[in-house]
This record gives sequence, C-alpha cells and structure tokens, in this order.
Amino acid sequence: MATDVTSPAALAAACSGAPSPSASGRKAGWAQGAILVLAGFLPILAIVSLTPAVPTILDHFRAAGQIGADASLMVTLLVTAPGLSIALLSPFAGMLVDRYGRRPLLVGAALIYGAVGAAPYFLDSLKAIIASRLALGVAEAAILTIVNTLIGDYFTPAGRRWLLMVQGMAGPALASLVIAGSGALTAVGWNASFLIYLSAIPIFLGMYVYIFEPAGDAQAAARPQAPGAATPFPWKAVVTFGAATLFASSLYYVFIVQGGLAFREVGVDNPADAGKYISLASLAVPVGALIFGVVGARGTALQVLMFLGLLGAGLTGVGLAHDPTTMVALLVIQQMGAGMTVPTLVAWAQGVLPFEHRGRGMGVWSSCFFLGQFTSPMFVALAKGAMGTGAVQPAFVVMGCIALAGAAVAAVLALKPRQRR
Repeated sequence: MATDVTSPAALAAACSGAPSPSASGRKAGWAQGAILVLAGFLPILAIVSLTPAVPTILDHFRAAGQIGADASLMVTLLVTAPGLSIALLSPFAGMLVDRYGRRPLLVGAALIYGAVGAAPYFLDSLKAIIASRLALGVAEAAILTIVNTLIGDYFTPAGRRWLLMVQGMAGPALASLVIAGSGALTAVGWNASFLIYLSAIPIFLGMYVYIFEPAGDAQAAARPQAPGAATPFPWKAVVTFGAATLFASSLYYVFIVQGGLAFREVGVDNPADAGKYISLASLAVPVGALIFGVVGARGTALQVLMFLGLLGAGLTGVGLAHDPTTMVALLVIQQMGAGMTVPTLVAWAQGVLPFEHRGRGMGVWSSCFFLGQFTSPMFVALAKGAMGTGAVQPAFVVMGCIALAGAAVAAVLALKPRQRR
C-alpha cells in the first residue's frame, strides 16, 4: 500500500528512517533533510536576487560608460549566465560526483558559491561581474546535481516526496524574502544586493557538520548482484526523463519569461501593477507542490498528466484572456502546474537511477531543465511566427495546446497497467 506522506506519522517515518547509512553507520534524518532543502534554494537565489537590482546596476554602468547600445544583451548575460553554466556543466558535475563522492564536492561548491556570488560587490567592471556570474553557475551546477542526488541516496521514496514537496512549498516564501532583502540592499548601494550570496556560508557550515558520504541506498540493497558486477548505465531511462524534462521546462518558463508581455496586452502597462498580479497568482505554486505530495505515490504518468494538464489549461487561458482579472484567475491554474512540475520531474529521475549512476543521471536532469530557459523563448518565437502576429498571447495558446497534447500522451500511459518493481 502506498504511504501517505502528508500524515504526521508518515512524515516522521520518511525522514527519520532513511535507508542509506554511511560507511560509519550514520543515517540521514531531519538535519540532513533541512540542509538539503536550504541548499536546493541556492540556484534559485542566483536568479531572484537580481530582480529588484538590475535597473540600478544598469544605471550605474550606463553612467560609467560601460553600457551602450548592447544594454539588453548585457542585462541578459548578467541574469542568465549562471543558468548557462548549469545547462552546459551539470552532466560533467554528475560524472565527478559518481567518481569522487558527494560530500567533498558539495561542501566545496557551497563555499565557492558564497565567495564567487559576493565577488561583484568588490568589482566595478561589468565584464568581470558577468565572468563571476559564469563561475557562480559552475558552483550551482555542482550544488543542484549533488543535492538532488543526495535526496535520492539518503531517503526512501516517501521521504523524497516529502522533501521535494517541502522544497516546492518553501521556495516561493524564500524567494519573496530574498527579493525583499535584495531591494533593501539595493537602496544602500548599486552592488550591495550581491552580499545576499553570503547566506551560503551558514549553509556551508551546516553541510560540513551534517552531510556525510552515503555508502548506498535501499534500491541498490534490494537488487543484490554478483561481487564485482557493474550496474549498466540506464541510458533508456535517462534519455526518456531528460527529453520529458526539456519539454516540460520549455513550457514551465513560458510565463516566467513572457508573462509581463502578456499582461501588457490586456492593458497592464505599469510594471508594478503586473508584479502585483503575478505575485497574487504565484500563491498557487505551493498548492501545486502540496498536490504533488498527495498524489506522489500514485505513479509518474499520472503526475505528469496532472502538471502538463494544469500548465496547458493555464497557458491557453492566459492566451485567451481579455482583461487582467480573468488572466490572473487562469494564471492561478498555470502556477499550480508550475508548483507540481519540478518535484515531479526530480522524483521521476531519482526513482529510476541506481546509486552508482545517480550523480551522472541527475546531472543530465539539471542540464535539461536549465536548457529549457534558453529553448522556451525560441519555441514562443516560433509559435508567434506560426500565428502570424507580433502578439505573445496567441503564442501562449499554441504552447498551452502543446502542453495539453503532452498531457494526453501521459494519460494514455497512466491508463496502462502499472508495472510494480
């Protein structure tokens, strides 16, 4: 019988009865789970921390004569440089994790993250800051890959679902705190917001004390094999969830990247007003994470069907809306789907990867997900061209219909008899 991870007894069992001891006999529990949840937020922090600071940074470098006609390109590089590094380097990070171990690379990456992330506070060259942001992405590639790997190593499937649900619910709250803190720091100085990256130092200390190197996991123990026999790398499974992750990520980022333009097309010209509408709808993201926690034990195909259905219905509705109120109401549906997307995809990957290949596989997952940041605008541009208009809302309808088609495929898979391992 599937465990209900939302009950108090199940939560305690999931995170205190971890299956993966270290070589010294240590078992993961609440302390390790809390550190991994906080560490998993660091890659998100790299993006949201600059949200209120970018205009001030641009003003500074424009006044200094370092930005000219290529201002928009420089802004894009400043914000997206870490994501580019993650997309390119995560598979290599995963290979290093499987070969040299989880703990040393994670602890080192967290320390580098804090140092490199705060470095722009001491720099006054835009090119140097962009270079530091690329270096920050290297640390993020390692952190994201290893955090997701260790959640799979340390905990049972029920424990993984619980932690991923907590991450999904806590992320928006932490993001709001970071944005508020960044805004306050930006009021002090154009580069003061970069000091927020020093929050990685307490997380680094927590990792140093509580994170240990796992010796294996329950899945590996349940599949005994002859001494010296090697488990083959699950290429078919990795290609499958990697392709699904890239597809879902391209849809996931449609509103994140294009949402402001959609609100402009229904008459919301003030960015502050658009921000209020989006913030209101984003309250549905934790609801999506909670839905994942409730249905997480009922099969991957059902979860994919649900989040693609919600994304598709929401994107289509946003594309058809004619006023801000209607758009917000339909955006709530899309945001619930967004709240389900990441935990569903991560849990899928963790569940099909054996211990000895989990780092490499999660590196592929990280690469595919962040590659979606770059492919999403391309697909929206193609959709706009196909609709023959310069407006973004018709493209939302096209992308929503594509998501619904993906949901239909998942529905067919969900109706097939479930194979139990």
